[in-house]
Amino acid sequence: MVDTSLYAAFVVAALALCLSPGPDMLFIVAMGGRGGPATGVMAAVGVATGAFVHALAAMLGLSALFTSLPALYHALRWAGAAYLVWLAVKAFRDRSDTLAEGSGGTTAGAPRPARARAFWQGMVTNLLNPKVILFNVAFLPQFVNPGLGHVAGQLLILGVTLTVLGLLVDGTVGLLAGRLSHSLRRSRRFARALSVFSGTVFAGLAARLVVAPE
Repeated sequence: MVDTSLYAAFVVAALALCLSPGPDMLFIVAMGGRGGPATGVMAAVGVATGAFVHALAAMLGLSALFTSLPALYHALRWAGAAYLVWLAVKAFRDRSDTLAEGSGGTTAGAPRPARARAFWQGMVTNLLNPKVILFNVAFLPQFVNPGLGHVAGQLLILGVTLTVLGLLVDGTVGLLAGRLSHSLRRSRRFARALSVFSGTVFAGLAARLVVAPE
């Protein structure tokens, strides 16, 4: 169903994109740093879920709505920025690192709601970024061969591939960030610094979403 040469080129390009530090990776590092390895991985799974939904939207042609309805793009962009600001405020206020610590003070004892929250926050943050949809619209079709037919199917395969590669890279980043922070989290000062770092990352991502060129 796909052109093998185009698909090979796509895998190389997609892997390079996934390895390049970006907003999603920064978000996952912040979540893993505050919540430990499992929380970092769950944040990566959430981001990957959002990315897959974006790929489905591109396949179904829903992204064309942004062209015909510019107000929809701006509404989603501002909603995403507001959500990130809310996460930043929560992080700045959470100086005790309650997201990360369970009753035993270990990552293994981290409560499940913290991990579930990381998943949902990762997914919502990704879904509320309309630039991800526009990226899929611009990037995926370059590796589709219309002559083979089943264009929607080709787009789906490319979207799934991009999602899986992103999950592998981001999941590893979240795991490593969580393990590194876990070894240092016994310091209360470091725990506070992690919260400040997370809040700064979320606030920076919100600003980037608002002021970056469209």
